[in-house]
Amino acid sequence: MNAEILIVDDNADIRNILNELISDHGFKTRVAANFGQALNEIDKKLPDVAIIDVKLDKGDNDGIELLSHIKNKNKDVPVIIISGHANIEMAVKSLKSGAFEFIEKPFDQERLMNFVNRAVENFNLKKENKEYETKLFSSYDLIGESKNINSIRDQIEKISQTESRVFISGPSGSGKELIARKIHKKSKRNKKPFVILNGALLDTTKYEQELFGEEKINGIISYGALEKANKGTLLIEQISEIPLDIQSKILRVLIDQKFKRINGNTDINVDVRLICSSSENLKNEIDLGNFREDLYHRLNVFEINIDPLNQRISDIPILIKYFSKKISDNYNIKELEIDHNNSYLLNHLWPGNVRELRNMIERIAILQPDTKDKLSNIIKESVKTDNLNEKIRENSLSVPLKEAREKFEKEYLTLQIKKFNGNISKTASFVGMERSALHRKLKVLGIKEFN
Repeated sequence: MNAEILIVDDNADIRNILNELISDHGFKTRVAANFGQALNEIDKKLPDVAIIDVKLDKGDNDGIELLSHIKNKNKDVPVIIISGHANIEMAVKSLKSGAFEFIEKPFDQERLMNFVNRAVENFNLKKENKEYETKLFSSYDLIGESKNINSIRDQIEKISQTESRVFISGPSGSGKELIARKIHKKSKRNKKPFVILNGALLDTTKYEQELFGEEKINGIISYGALEKANKGTLLIEQISEIPLDIQSKILRVLIDQKFKRINGNTDINVDVRLICSSSENLKNEIDLGNFREDLYHRLNVFEINIDPLNQRISDIPILIKYFSKKISDNYNIKELEIDHNNSYLLNHLWPGNVRELRNMIERIAILQPDTKDKLSNIIKESVKTDNLNEKIRENSLSVPLKEAREKFEKEYLTLQIKKFNGNISKTASFVGMERSALHRKLKVLGIKEFN
């Protein structure tokens, strides 16, 4: 990659020396002679690396303000701070503010280029990792044959062609973000940004800044998620965690289609499709006074509900096969041979849902067990806390034999029916019963049949 370096220094001689030196090493360059020019260059297009003098024309340490401005836009951009008035305090302040390196003037050219080369490598590595993670996540499909997953696929196809706001509910790790990404990818906005804001991970004092951005006294603008997602899609995860006062401001944006940045006087108009998700029951949160009912109805134009994995047992073998191939390909190893009908995996309650299953298969890929026994031990260790067979066994010890047998049969047949997605013929064949006999047994045990 032919990286682009921004050089900011109010001394023309130093600017020219740096420009010539860095250009001679094959990098593209841009230059700025003062604070205002630098701000314009940064806002026009972020560089891959910036070299900034601490003291420019605006005031003491205004180079540190530019450093902070870059970090607000993209914390991964390396910034090398240079100074002709260096002291330990200034160096520490620069590094605490996020500087990649600090170097004094007059600087050794070889040492400076060493810093530049390392900074470019650092930026490229982080960028490649992000691109890989995004590509990997985006490449995942919504896998399963359960009624719930088939219904969600149909909903995604229909919703994607509209501009409707969407609310996605489901337990943690079930695939809410994946559904949102699929909606965005299939929509007319797919070439525009997909921005994620997680309400559960934000500093409680920064909700407003993260959403709406801020205009600082020094003229630097910090852009919020709404502006970053302009023309694209904004996913607010765990919307239930957003405080009530911020909820009212989100409601006002939905009504007016505009907002002001913190400390700003100008209305900002944005065109954003809003998707929200939560693992909490928002109707309960409304009853508890934690969530605004009027906002709920604005957000919930179209609702998608994804079931926990333990209610989609028929999807588990398919997911195991899918992730085994996907993760084996990612690690460039022989495809993992995991028994898709392993009772430990089918009986596990999967509190972490699909994410937990994927993580377990990735753990197996990393450890690369070379025997079936080692593979089995990893699986048993991964799911030992919630093994349903253990629960059935423990509960059965305290009741008479007839009751224990009936309890086991009910648990067993319910599990098998879910595994075969309600298909009675397949269930009967698997458990070794005639179809009519299985119907009678289900009726006796009070097990509801479903298709």
